Amino acid sequence: MKTLFIYNPNAGKMQIKNYLYDILNIFAKAEYDLTVVPTRKSGEATIYIKKNCHKYDLIICSGGDGTLNEVTSGLMYSKNEKLPLLGYIPAGSTNDFASSLKIPKNMIEAAEFVVKGKANSFDIGKFNRRHFIYIAAFGAFTRVSYATPQDIKNILGHLAYLIEGIKSISDIKSHHLKIHSKEYSGEGDFIYGMVTNTYSVGGVYQLDRKKVKLDDGLFEVLLVKMPKDLLELNEINRYFLGLTKKSDVVLSFTTNEIHFEADGDLAWTLDGEYGGNPNKVTIKNINKAIEIINKK
Repeated sequence: MKTLFIYNPNAGKMQIKNYLYDILNIFAKAEYDLTVVPTRKSGEATIYIKKNCHKYDLIICSGGDGTLNEVTSGLMYSKNEKLPLLGYIPAGSTNDFASSLKIPKNMIEAAEFVVKGKANSFDIGKFNRRHFIYIAAFGAFTRVSYATPQDIKNILGHLAYLIEGIKSISDIKSHHLKIHSKEYSGEGDFIYGMVTNTYSVGGVYQLDRKKVKLDDGLFEVLLVKMPKDLLELNEINRYFLGLTKKSDVVLSFTTNEIHFEADGDLAWTLDGEYGGNPNKVTIKNINKAIEIINKK
């Protein structure tokens, strides 16, 4: 089997260097026809995969959620009708999507999981012309700097303020948005929003595995309105902590396509990495777009 192993040597405090020999030995024992490519800079994996994915039957990537996003984006940008299978060895800080797929956190176990596992089809998100594998989010809780991507692994920087609470409403910045989908249309001031295809966000917020399906052609959408007072702010915190399932301040629904229009630039994260600041965004679900090894 022609196999590409592409990895980010800087992911997860460069921990892969301690396991690389053992990982490659597992692939050698499986008699993979192996090509090994380390990435050196952001975006390199996408370019390489786009140009070369047709050469391989299996692509195995190792890194954080950002690395997985780059590899997935390369697959989606390629014009191949038949895409190779995708295996994932998580090496980042939180690895939300790996958690959703129940991929082992131990890198050696994850490599063995890839060799022995079976693939299922999963949805992919299209964000204007870009792609994401499990989350697109905007938020106004922190002034996140994306100058050091290794420190920004997921949207936990936004959610942490929700979980811990904000003492003053004056600390919160809202965005005036027009939002449209078949399921919901409205206009107002929002402080947070996410469009997801996952069971876990930031290792903190958990979605209902009985209701969420990663291959059903639908996203889970969550939108947080600007709280009018401390009572509503507390209501938001209670919602994210799982202490209440209903809130007039938090909207949740599923959809296969949604449109956002902001009064000004709106910063987004895609799989925990900087997604730009477009004022108009269309997000579409590409049903069962890729096959990922996720079970034995």
